[in-house]
Amino acid sequence: MFLKNGVITFITLIQLLMKRTLLWCLLFVIAGSAAAQTPLQVMTFNIRYNNPDDSLNAWPNRKDKVAGEVLFHEATLLGIQEGLYDQVTDLQQRLPGYKYIGVGRDDGKTQGEFSAIFYDTARLQLLQSQTFWLSTTPTVAGSKGWDAAITRIVTWGRFRDKKTNKVFFHFNTHFDHKGEVARRESAHLLLKQVHAIAGNTPAIITGDFNASPDDEPIRVVMDNADPLHLTDSKAVSLTPHYGPTGTFNGFKAAELSDKPIDYIFLKGRFRVLQHATLSPTWQGRFSSDHFSVYSKLIVQ
Repeated sequence: MFLKNGVITFITLIQLLMKRTLLWCLLFVIAGSAAAQTPLQVMTFNIRYNNPDDSLNAWPNRKDKVAGEVLFHEATLLGIQEGLYDQVTDLQQRLPGYKYIGVGRDDGKTQGEFSAIFYDTARLQLLQSQTFWLSTTPTVAGSKGWDAAITRIVTWGRFRDKKTNKVFFHFNTHFDHKGEVARRESAHLLLKQVHAIAGNTPAIITGDFNASPDDEPIRVVMDNADPLHLTDSKAVSLTPHYGPTGTFNGFKAAELSDKPIDYIFLKGRFRVLQHATLSPTWQGRFSSDHFSVYSKLIVQ
């Protein structure tokens, strides 16, 4: 009788251990699945260069607002445009836990505007970064392309998501505001460079393109007939776009057009949960002459 009970007790113990093992395996799978679905919060933000002539809208009156907007929305990645070195430094001081990549467009060091990328170091590991110029000589620092009025650049980084272990690229740019040929050729060059650098790895492309959806540069970027084309994250968001459709306000009372010129484009497999144009005000004043654009997405 004792032996029989002992056998039964032993079998019961084995069954209990198996159940616990299966439970832990199930919890591990669930936790892994949840981590894989943890979204990235991406922002693109033309922060307006530090121009003392902007008076009450000058950078010293806006830098805390810009940083506060980024922190409140818990951006994992932030692509800025028009930031001069002192502005990049100001943001670095106000964004604890973030680091940035990028160089000044005039000399490839600190001179001229940056198209810097700030990233949350708790979430992302930087694997590689570089900047190229939007010109016929993209590796030559300070080179100006086609009929552009100003030197233009693209800064990019390759990142590993510490939560999901996914690897992806982020490209950030600012197209010329005058040269029509430059904007068109910049669009073609951007597509070629994203393909050459990222290959089949998913890529996020942010920037101020100085072009509306109907303009040639955006039509080039989004041409479905071109296998290198990009997708506007706004168009594939699972929830409706939130906020204004226009992204330039010129420090006026509201956006000056209902058409965007700032975008978050994608290449590869993503699941876009949300897309928004953020337009907070402080006693009627904006943090920049552009609204930031925000997208919550999952790399698949």
